[in-house]
Amino acid sequence: MPLVVIGINHRTAPVEIREKMVFAGEELPAALRELAGQPGVREALIVSTCNRTELYCFADAGGQAPDGGVNGPGPLLDPSLPLSDWLAHWHDLAAHRLDIDRTLYRLHGSAAVQHLFAVACGLDSLVIGEPQILGQLKDAYRAAHEQRVTGPYLNRVMQTAFSVAKRVRTQTRIGANAVSVAYAAVSLARTVFEKFAGHTALLVGAGETIALAARHLHANGLGRMIVANRSIGRAQELAAEFKGFAIGIDDIAAHLPEADIVITSTASPTPVITYDAVQAAVRARKRKPIFMVDIAVPRDIEAEVSKIEDVYLFTIDDLQNVVNENLASRREAARDASEMLATEVSLFEQQLKTLDAVPTIRQLREEAEAVRVQTVDQARRMLAAGRDPREVVDFLASTLTNRLLHGPSQRLREAAERDEVELLEAARILFAADTPDQT
Repeated sequence: MPLVVIGINHRTAPVEIREKMVFAGEELPAALRELAGQPGVREALIVSTCNRTELYCFADAGGQAPDGGVNGPGPLLDPSLPLSDWLAHWHDLAAHRLDIDRTLYRLHGSAAVQHLFAVACGLDSLVIGEPQILGQLKDAYRAAHEQRVTGPYLNRVMQTAFSVAKRVRTQTRIGANAVSVAYAAVSLARTVFEKFAGHTALLVGAGETIALAARHLHANGLGRMIVANRSIGRAQELAAEFKGFAIGIDDIAAHLPEADIVITSTASPTPVITYDAVQAAVRARKRKPIFMVDIAVPRDIEAEVSKIEDVYLFTIDDLQNVVNENLASRREAARDASEMLATEVSLFEQQLKTLDAVPTIRQLREEAEAVRVQTVDQARRMLAAGRDPREVVDFLASTLTNRLLHGPSQRLREAAERDEVELLEAARILFAADTPDQT
């Protein structure tokens, strides 16, 4: 199989190498065109994310390399070697070539297909089963398709990879459980509130974790969002994204009675939500429960808050236990997914073999169609001239049979004269012809 993959990822290269290999969005079209123009490359695709840079190419084997001896040609050239050169040249990394060679992986044929399918399913990701990579693969394929550097092979293998990823997610629990702290926090909140539509969330902080929690809450239909942060500008920016409103850290106590859900993640050295503030909020809410998650270290919420009735307080340790359990569940699902992939790769290889026959089948059909059209035209002229229809039908049947079999029959006679036994046997199999009785 001609698929070649070379690349680096989070397991093979540190971030200081990975960041040097990233293809920025504006340079990707030119990179794709240049990659597709490399000797032996027929089709090309580039995947570039924060955790991986990979080249997927439909490539020739590269010919045979002389071994310098007297025993004829040496082994086939590794087609990934010139691609490695191109990758280093594109990023101007000649000074780092040794580091690159140590971190690059090179895969061919079935191993390359297996890797692609695993990437699409999230089995090769930093977080097992994460779905973002599938979208990134689709974006990479779309970009290559727009530059017209894909073709029948990459089109087929990429579409198959997308289908395999969908089946794996449907038939296993690879993506069923939360594996980020933010998502785990929102999942825990759903154990307290069946629906979020009529509820308000107070998010304290405006960093990556809080932003991710905001996205998960919004995706689950949260009714109202308040964002509190020391930098009011950053709070306003995040709140505006989800049609919420922003407050300063000093205003938390005043708005706490409005909050059904509180998630905090700041860098404050001291708690920003006190026992007294929460107790006052519970009284104002007339004992309506408050779900609170403190993701910060040191804590943002005073530990004594957990003793207040009608308050459900979880810490980062509680969430990490949930995440660890869910990761274990995903790893178990990953084993099932890996077994599925082995089957899917085998099926794809079988399907791919049928592509070799397509040009021949197409040519045969075109030639047969030309013979049919010619013979039918002759039959119609005979009918128009008043010939007996039965005579015309006999002419049509016999002439069509003779013309269709003339070429193959002549070639088989030549094969017999040249003692081409394999061709004769193949013809018997192809035409399902019984071996003639020699007695």
